[in-house]
Amino acid sequence: MQLKLFIVPVKDLAAPEAEMNAFLRGHRVLAVKKEFVPDGENSFWTFCVEHLEGATSPVGLPGRGPKVDYREVLNESDFALFSKLRDWRKAVAEKEAIPVYAVLSNEQLAAIVQKKVSTKAALKEIEGVGEARLEKYSEALLQVLTRASTAATDKSPPTP
Repeated sequence: MQLKLFIVPVKDLAAPEAEMNAFLRGHRVLAVKKEFVPDGENSFWTFCVEHLEGATSPVGLPGRGPKVDYREVLNESDFALFSKLRDWRKAVAEKEAIPVYAVLSNEQLAAIVQKKVSTKAALKEIEGVGEARLEKYSEALLQVLTRASTAATDKSPPTP
């Protein structure tokens, strides 16, 4: 996760505003914090943009690349787990009043499923999952994965 700071003066804002908008269109933005600093003619806005390092804008948005259908990409059991992870992510996002992609992106959830993540160390290997996300979400996420794995094992036919 990276941070980029923009300062947009109230007067002569065209160039800084264009620079910030171009940046936002070209990066996967996780959060934006803004603040107005009143100082008469020298007043300005500050924008702190939290984004994924080396990631481009999210897929599936108009003009931003093809949307991935994970039902086609993942096998049936992996897609079932992916769906459980999306449900967990939605609940977390609602509780924290943030967008779902700020918790984890669909790409990250799919990678977690495909790589059969079961430890904090393995979770850290997923692109875009840094220390902050590990600290905030790893325990609950690993519990979801463990419960899903246990449920899948319980439904398996007995071995002869």
